[in-house]
Amino acid sequence: MAANSRLTIAVHALAWLALAHRRGRDVLTSDEVAASINVNPVIARRSLGDLRRAGLVAVRHGTGAGWHLARPPAEIPLSDVHEAVEGPPIFALHHTEPNLDCPVGRGIRPALSDVYAGAEQALHRELARTSIADVLHRSLEAR
Repeated sequence: MAANSRLTIAVHALAWLALAHRRGRDVLTSDEVAASINVNPVIARRSLGDLRRAGLVAVRHGTGAGWHLARPPAEIPLSDVHEAVEGPPIFALHHTEPNLDCPVGRGIRPALSDVYAGAEQALHRELARTSIADVLHRSLEAR
């Protein structure tokens, strides 16, 4: 199964918007965001739309149209970005009821539910420790 890059695309977009603001650019177009990420502008707009619905970015229409951060980059933890773009839980149980006549089928859901919940909580805690400002700082240092 291929890894999902929605979180990476969203974090990249937010860091690019933060850098643009730092450099005196109030807004960036979705084409400019897409060019930095090196994706089709439709993908960038989809990600920016998810981020807008979560209150992490805002869009300006008309003259000087474009996207900008809705909060300071230090106040945007990666956990908020993850929640904005990833949607449903990371791990899912069976889509259909397993065979309840099977000893494993009978107990697999309760056995995995706690494990999955703990893993998701650990991920959320780890992502909450890093902000968009942190990512931007580390990205600029890596050059």
